[in-house]
Formats: sequence, C-alpha cells, structure tokens
Amino acid sequence: MPRWSERFGGGDYIYLEESTREGYARMMQGDLFFREIAENCWDSEVRKAEYRAFGVQVQVVCTIPVMFNYHAPLSHAEDIARFLNDHIAELVKNDPKHYAGLATVPLQDTDHAIIELERAKEIGHLGVQIGSNINGLNLSDDRFFPFFEACQSLDMAVMIHPWDMMGKEQMEKYWLPWLVGMPAETARAASSLIFGGVLERLPQLRVMLSHAGGSFLPTLGRFEHGFNCRPDLVAIDNEVNPRDYLGRFWIDSITHDADLLRYVMKLQGSERICMGSDYPFPLGDLELGSYMLEMGLSEMELANLFSGAALSWLGVGPEYFMQDSQSNHLF
Repeated sequence: MPRWSERFGGGDYIYLEESTREGYARMMQGDLFFREIAENCWDSEVRKAEYRAFGVQVQVVCTIPVMFNYHAPLSHAEDIARFLNDHIAELVKNDPKHYAGLATVPLQDTDHAIIELERAKEIGHLGVQIGSNINGLNLSDDRFFPFFEACQSLDMAVMIHPWDMMGKEQMEKYWLPWLVGMPAETARAASSLIFGGVLERLPQLRVMLSHAGGSFLPTLGRFEHGFNCRPDLVAIDNEVNPRDYLGRFWIDSITHDADLLRYVMKLQGSERICMGSDYPFPLGDLELGSYMLEMGLSEMELANLFSGAALSWLGVGPEYFMQDSQSNHLF
C-alpha cells in the first residue's frame, strides 16, 4: 500500500510497516501506531483456509473504517478510495467463488461519492460500506439523500459501520469507544435514516446495520415511546412509527449473546439477519456463528442466518458464486 502521506505531502493516512513478528505488520497512522495486524488481513489464501475450517465458502470484504478518510481533502480521499476499490475488485475478479466486495466512497462530497459509487458498480462491487456519521453529520442530512438515491437506483447494497464515535474523547479508558460508543453510533445511524424519512422515501434501498444494529433494536421501545409521547420533537420529518420499519432493513448477527440473537430474530426475522464476523479482529464472531448450531434453530432459520439473508441483502442468488474467474460478475 502506498505511503499516502509522502505522496500527498502530509496527512495522517494509514500505511503499513514491518513488524518484529513474522506474518504480522504494523498499521501506522501518520507517526502514531494504530494496531498490529496479521497476514489474514492481506493474504486471501490464509483467509480462505481459516474460513474453510468453519464450513464457509464466501467472504464479503471491505476496508476498515479508519480508511474512510472523510476528513481528508477530497482529492486525497478519492485517490485512496479508488486504490482500495480497485484492489478489492481485483480480488473478487480473481476468485469469484470465494469473495464479494463492498466499495468505499468519499462521502464528504456527495457528487464525487456518487461518481465513485458508479465506478465501483462497473468494476464488480455489490455494495458500499459507509460510516455511521460523516464528519459529525447524521445520515439524515439532506446532502446525503442523493447518494442513498443513487444506491437504490444502482441496486447497490449499503453496509453501515460505526466509526468516529461520539463522545470518544470523554471515554477512552476501558476501550469504551468500542464497547459503548459503537453500539450507540449504529443506533444513531438507524434512527437518523428512519426519523429522517430516508427509508420511507427509498423503499427499495437495502441497508444493513453492523453489530446487530447496535443499541437500536434493544432500545426500540424507547425510540417508539419518544415517537409517541413527543411527536413534536421526533416525528417532524417522518410520521411513521419506527417499529413499522422492522424487517425493512438488515442487520448482522454479531450479538455475542444467544439470548439477544433470539430477541432480534423475533423482531426482524431470520431472513433479515446476515452472518456477521468482523473477521479477523478480536471483537468479531471469529467462530463464525458456530454457537447457532446449539440453539435449537430450525433448518430454515439456520439457512437464512448462514447465507440466505446475506444473499438477499446483496441482491444475488447462490448461483452468483458458482462462476469461475473468467465470468463477468456485472449484471
């Protein structure tokens, strides 16, 4: 990966340097150490072997949120997005039976984000991953609506991942931005899309919320009560009860809690819960849902959780992953 800061003449962009441990690399952000990663972050054969051990064939891959670069000058963010999107597209092209890709776009400028979204579609991406906020702006902000409109018209799935967590400066101890901030960020994104009327105005938009929707579904009763008791504050852009949107969006299965998974299945239905992994990072479900086999779920529920929901969110059928590397994935 290029050293973007040198190419751009400054900036705190992510780059990799060698680690003292074989098979690892150090992710640097400017002059600061960000995290150490293992070769399963960049070696597709290692990834396949690790997934195969759990009976998994296909991995949906995307960048990590620290590389969204929404804060960067537009030209810099565009260059990095193109690099990342080209890399993932090449991975998918060379191994279409095992990989699908989600793009990243420079959402600090909606027009340019749409241009890169269209290009990503052309080179084989099935969707796009975006952050839970864009430089502090909620996803309901009017400037982002044309982007979501383009996602619907291009038939591109949207994955929303928490990042740049609100209040993180006040709770850095105990890893609270990841434990408390991330679930709250995802609830922020979900409620913005619902209360802002984005999902109402774009009924064919396929949105998936990471980490089982964060704290949105467990506190849905509070959202609904606020909608009912203070419509003058909550129902100002959309008069539809937030509970009516259950089943209108997807979530992933990362609950780390079988009881919570049962609850969100009751709310959403298994057909709207994609198998999530957060692979290969430690907060993920790195056994890839193996605990689900011990929950007494029906064959249909397991089929939905393991593949059916993800296929419907991506807008493809299982035959899509039965092609060889010479096939054209565009459709």
